[in-house]
Amino acid sequence: DLRSELLKSIWYAFTALDVEKSGKVSKSQLKVLSHNLYTVLGIPHDPAALEEHFRDDDDGPVSSQGYMPYLNKYILDKVVEGTFVKENVDELCWTLTAKKNYRPEGKSVLPGTDAFRLWCLFIFLSEDRYPLVIVPDEVEYLLKKLCMAMSVELNCVELEDFISQDSVQQNGFTVWAFLKMMNSGKLTKGLAKETISMAIEEVYREIVGDVLKEGYLWKKGQLRRNWTERWFTLRPSTLVYFTSEDRKDRKGSIQLDGNCCVEVLPDRDGKRCMFCLKTLTKTYELSASDTKQRQEWTTAIQTAIRLYVEGKNSLHKDLKLKRREQREQREKRREAKEQELQRLRALQEERERKMAELELLKEAQRQAQALLEQDEQRRKQQHEQLQHALEIQLKEAEEARASMQAEMALKEAEAERQRTRIKELEAMQQRLEEALQQEIKARQDEEAFRYAQARLLAEEEEKMTSLMALREEQEEYIQRAHREKQELKQEMESKSRALDEAQIQLEEVRANRHRVDQDVVDAQRKLRQASTNVKHWNVQMNRLMHPIGPGEKKSTGGGSFSGFRIPSQKDPGLRLKQKTDDQNEESKENVENISGCEGDWLLSQTSNGDMEIS
Repeated sequence: DLRSELLKSIWYAFTALDVEKSGKVSKSQLKVLSHNLYTVLGIPHDPAALEEHFRDDDDGPVSSQGYMPYLNKYILDKVVEGTFVKENVDELCWTLTAKKNYRPEGKSVLPGTDAFRLWCLFIFLSEDRYPLVIVPDEVEYLLKKLCMAMSVELNCVELEDFISQDSVQQNGFTVWAFLKMMNSGKLTKGLAKETISMAIEEVYREIVGDVLKEGYLWKKGQLRRNWTERWFTLRPSTLVYFTSEDRKDRKGSIQLDGNCCVEVLPDRDGKRCMFCLKTLTKTYELSASDTKQRQEWTTAIQTAIRLYVEGKNSLHKDLKLKRREQREQREKRREAKEQELQRLRALQEERERKMAELELLKEAQRQAQALLEQDEQRRKQQHEQLQHALEIQLKEAEEARASMQAEMALKEAEAERQRTRIKELEAMQQRLEEALQQEIKARQDEEAFRYAQARLLAEEEEKMTSLMALREEQEEYIQRAHREKQELKQEMESKSRALDEAQIQLEEVRANRHRVDQDVVDAQRKLRQASTNVKHWNVQMNRLMHPIGPGEKKSTGGGSFSGFRIPSQKDPGLRLKQKTDDQNEESKENVENISGCEGDWLLSQTSNGDMEIS
């Protein structure tokens, strides 16, 4: 909204610099305009971009479309709401456009300030299209606001005279036509200029300045709790109060939000028409001059709170949009009525055409009737003249008359049938129109069905393609499965042969194991016999061995022997090891696990000198 309002004011400044009305402005003038816009909008100056965009070359002047990219990028995109005063921008643009276009005439000339404020009001209420115009309804709304501020009635006759002009009816009011109408004095006849200026300022502050209400109220202090009269100014988001109505000494402000509320209070402390404004942190007690003022203030504050809750920052912008929507709805209803009238006129013309045809038929019937009467009169005259001479032809004449009467009856019946036929044609035309509408609808349905059928055919073709691809994949899978089955069969045959060979080898290993087991049993038997012999000879050796004293001689013969302890078979150096082939590995483990005797062993020397272990 802010960009739109700024563009409207800048558009007037641009068109004011277009002296030749060619739609183009020289670069030097646009450079000065851009520099001034930087200043009033509070934007940091960018001399490099300004010089680069508006450097002197042979391109000539710039149109509004050529100026818009620079205006958007370097000016409007950098505008921050609240960092500048909108009125200063309007004054800059008004100064440029008023020098060229504002030439007041007549006795009742508005002061420059009032003309500027009316120009601002016009921009606010104008339509969002260029060149800027204001529709008659908005002009009437603005004039009613001004007259209400002046406490007078609007002169609707003079307003209708201005609105009845062809240029106004086609395009709407331009700002210069509006100011010319205000300067004419016809609408403000008999009013003082001070009254008009005060009313314009009040309406300007209300509509452009978003002031919902202004006036004096008594306010109770927060600390000293005394009552002081202050000038209050209500806007959609704040309630500001000053010392007096000149608004120079600001005493404070109250922020309005969705948590605020207004309540009416009973009279007390010598004050009447009291009400309070409650916020989250404070409660402000206020007193109006009368009940009407209290009602107006409470309603206005509730309106401001509602606008804040709805996220709207201007009451009159919202009202302008609603009036525009109402005008659009009225325009739509008017167009619908015009279409209905055109349809009724077409039906009336068709009915009139049919009535004209019926009148032509009736006229033809009357002419035929007149001709018949003339013929009848002529025949009567001839009959009177030839009555005596043509008695024989009397019967023929009577027959001819009867036939003519029958023909007349037939013609009347034909005319009645024609009237009936016309009614049938009217009914048939209505049925044909209904049938035409049904045919149009049927054709639309047929088009929709054809479109759906084409889409289904495309989907069916796509599915057939995917089905063929799946069939090819299935055939390839079947072939691959067949090949794998053949290979698996061959592999199973080879494994079966290998299993048979392994079975034969297992039988051979079992036979070898059996033989080894027999050998182990024999070895165990021999080991038991040897263990028995060792025990026997150990007993004998222990009995025969005795200690040899000093000086005793050893017995001769039989050789010498000495007793000693044989280590256990657990000694790794003396463990029995037997090497066999891979097939006798189990027999080897059985031989190693045989538990031997750990008793005393005897080493003796035989007669032939050999050593013997017992």
